[in-house]
Amino acid sequence: MIGIKSLLIGLFVTTLLWQGSTGYKVQTRYPVPGNGGFDYLTLDDTAHRLYISHATQVDVVDVDNGKVVGSKLIGQSFSHPLIGKNGKPVLDEEGEEVLVPDKRYFQPRPSATEYSGDATFFANVGPNSVEGREEVRERIAAYLKLEKPFDQGLTKEGIPVDAVTNSASGVDPEISEANARIQAHRIAAVRGLPLAEVESLIAAHTSGRGLGVFGEPGVNVLELNIALEEKAPLK
Repeated sequence: MIGIKSLLIGLFVTTLLWQGSTGYKVQTRYPVPGNGGFDYLTLDDTAHRLYISHATQVDVVDVDNGKVVGSKLIGQSFSHPLIGKNGKPVLDEEGEEVLVPDKRYFQPRPSATEYSGDATFFANVGPNSVEGREEVRERIAAYLKLEKPFDQGLTKEGIPVDAVTNSASGVDPEISEANARIQAHRIAAVRGLPLAEVESLIAAHTSGRGLGVFGEPGVNVLELNIALEEKAPLK
């Protein structure tokens, strides 16, 4: 490990010296939150996205404006405040705004920590828990309310497990292919895109099994939503 770090430091210093000798200079600095030094940078020139790996996360930066649009490794909410009849956000009993899924975007798995990257854990309930069963029932009803208007053939039996349960960490950035393809009907209708084009985006952002045998293929929600925004920008 020491040898690798020394090599990387050497390459970094050499790069700086080369840049100085060729007249390159820093034009813009973008602050990136999080802990730990940077391990590597990956630039997607076509999508204008910079992937910055550091500590236990990979931040995605829009190189056009320097904004961090999310983390590749940590799930996040794609929601907006619920607006009441008075035109103002609806508040819950604690005075917090009630958030509802944004129909224009693919939705992640449920999270017990509201997708907090520094407090990851799963819902501590077992299969015989009354509380756990009620929570799943509520999530099934919410999923059907969101998706069934765009996919009339959808039933509760056809809902993928990952759509109504937490992952082990509570911040899984991926959803199943089945979950994504159900949501594709809503995305196509809301964005005015052919369903085939949305399904093509899903296929392009689906990763395979680990080492070809472990786990199930997954769809990274953030990367898919970024690609969706580039394909059919919101007006």
